[in-house]
This record gives sequence, C-alpha cells and structure tokens, in this order.
Amino acid sequence: MSDSLLPSVPVDDEAFDRALIAAAFRLVATEGWRNLRIAAAARAAGLSLARARLRFPTRGVLLARFVRLADAASLAEAAEEDTVRDRLFGMLMRRLDVFQAHREGVLALRESLPFRPRTVLFLALLTETSMTWILGAAGVSTTGLAGRLRVKGLTAVWVWTLRAWQRDHTADLAPTMAALDAALRQAERAAGWLSSTPFAGPPPRTDAADEPAPKEDGEGEESLA
Repeated sequence: MSDSLLPSVPVDDEAFDRALIAAAFRLVATEGWRNLRIAAAARAAGLSLARARLRFPTRGVLLARFVRLADAASLAEAAEEDTVRDRLFGMLMRRLDVFQAHREGVLALRESLPFRPRTVLFLALLTETSMTWILGAAGVSTTGLAGRLRVKGLTAVWVWTLRAWQRDHTADLAPTMAALDAALRQAERAAGWLSSTPFAGPPPRTDAADEPAPKEDGEGEESLA
C-alpha cells in the first residue's frame, strides 16, 4: 500500500511519534520486543512508512523517543512550593503514568532484557540522563561526585519502584505509590541525599514492595529508563 492510500495521520512530529510508539508497544505486548519491526508498527497505526523511516530508523531510536516523552510528562509540572521529596514523587509518578499507558508492551520489553545486554546498557544510559534531569528540576545539584551519587541514588529508587509497579495490578497504583514514597522517605532519612549529603545506599525493603531493595548502582539490567 502506498503512503498516499494510508489513513489520515497526525501532521506534527510529537503526535506522529506518540501514535507510532503506541502501536509499537501494542505489537511488543503480543509478539515480543525481538520481533518488533518499525514498519509493522507504522502499518498497524496507519502511518506513513517513509516518515516512520526518517523518524525511527532503529528500535533504539524508538526507545529513546519513548523515554523523552516520559521525561517530558514528568517535567511538565514541578511545583515550587513543594518539598524536594514531593517534587520527586510527583515527577516520578507522572513518568510512570506514561509507562502505565503502554503497560503490557513495557512489561514484555522488560522480560526480554536478560537476553539483550546491549539494550540493557542503552536503557541504563537513558535512565541516568532521565534521573539527572528530574533531580535538576527538583532543585537538587547533580554536579561533581556528590551529584553523580545522587543520580545513582534516584536511579535505585526508580528501579525499585518499577519492580513494585510490575506486580501492581490495581487501578489507582496505590501499592506503587506507597513503594515510591517509602523509598524516597527512607533515602532522605538515611543519607540526606536530597540536600547536601550524597546518597549513601539504597532504601531498605519495606512492606510496600516484595522484592529486596535495589543495589546502589541502579541495576541497569532491571531498569527501563
């Protein structure tokens, strides 16, 4: 089918990207990440193949665009009057809302990660960049050694929260929110890493999550930026 015969599609880049990403994750949910082809996602969404080729030449670009959309959602509202912990909580939950919108596809991707080391490394780098932006938006310095440790600390909190989300099948994600809140509160109490003291370790296990707390290095193999 030629592009001229395809259904009407969004004209702006962001709308196009959202439509293709949504179609891609629907395919991942049913066929797995390994079998995903950008052309198939474009066809499923009724999008221009030529435009999809330009904007999404590889699956890595698709992942990077998905992460940027999630980050944009997280950074959209950072209330100045909130505490740093409250800002981080709000931003990470808004980020997770984007993951939730593509839940089955994201979970299928996560299940494939133990067999895809290059994808793991790529996602770890994306996650680090995302956490750097989120900390900066919350008013936390990410410069120097202390800043690097804060980024690793927030990455550990994010990975731990993702584990809770993966097991959370409630409509309001209350268990996930409880896990995130517990992680941030414990990190703040234990090391003061939201102020001037770098993060000294991951939050311990609480009743809000069944899994042990993540390692300090953020366990890139578990993260999905």
